Amino acid sequence: MARRTLAASVLAGCCVLAGCGGGGAQAPHPVVTKAKASPSAIPATVTRNGPRSPGPPRPRVSITRVRTADGALVTVATFLGPVRYVLHDGSADPGPAAGLRAGPAVAGAERTRLLAAFNGGFKLAAGAGGYMQEGHVISPLRPGYASLVIDRSGQARIGVWGRGVPVPGEAVYSVRQNLPPLVLDGRPTAASADWGLWGATLGGGADVARSAVGQDAAGDLIYAASMSALPADLASVLASHGARIAMELDINPEWVQLDVARRPGGPLTAEVPGQNRPAGQYLVGWSRDFFTVVAASAGPPGAPPRTAYLRP
Repeated sequence: MARRTLAASVLAGCCVLAGCGGGGAQAPHPVVTKAKASPSAIPATVTRNGPRSPGPPRPRVSITRVRTADGALVTVATFLGPVRYVLHDGSADPGPAAGLRAGPAVAGAERTRLLAAFNGGFKLAAGAGGYMQEGHVISPLRPGYASLVIDRSGQARIGVWGRGVPVPGEAVYSVRQNLPPLVLDGRPTAASADWGLWGATLGGGADVARSAVGQDAAGDLIYAASMSALPADLASVLASHGARIAMELDINPEWVQLDVARRPGGPLTAEVPGQNRPAGQYLVGWSRDFFTVVAASAGPPGAPPRTAYLRP
């Protein structure tokens, strides 16, 4: 009798553990088996992020490559951590101007902190927006145009000129405009679907080399480029990466370029597959305007980090 009682107790315990008990027993969490996705269901995305480290955030660039639904391969670079931005003039466009310090080549202290460099916008003769560098207005700034604004501390933001940008008292230092917004309020604009509105293309084709830059809710800038894409491709990719606003930059294969270092001042790598120019082009000098991303330099406690070209 004792043996039967013991056996019954053991059996009841096993039932509880196996989830076969009565109403008072709690079943364990079910085991979920994920079905394998078909190759067509797997997004063609490759991500390369720098290793995470404890402590304060470090300046770095996150690179992601996304294959869009229509087959465009888009490279996305997000600039993270304490970074600052510099707008450089090109030797031919906008050309030499008195008083400009950030010229056609990256050198000196800026080179030692350089994390990335990417192309600017259309030639100024195209009339796609204004240009201001280091307080000097080279081409008049136009209301309603998407604008990448850099303040005197080297921080950057993107907005629509005359519609909240600049705010009263803002220490605007450099501004690059290029057409209306490509993304607004986190969504591709209706105009992004009409590729004919976004500049004359080489050979008149729709799918050409294109670039754009956006900004997310955290304030980080996001650069996107492809050697064959539609404006809508860049808009959708930037919006999916969190861009609240974005603007198109230069197009066509001669001009689209992104170069990135894995550490400040390190060797540069050309990051847009198929880009025409070598990774060192902005170091030796370039004919068009471009932006650099530099690690913020240390300063006195409480002082804003400054780039090599920002006046005290």
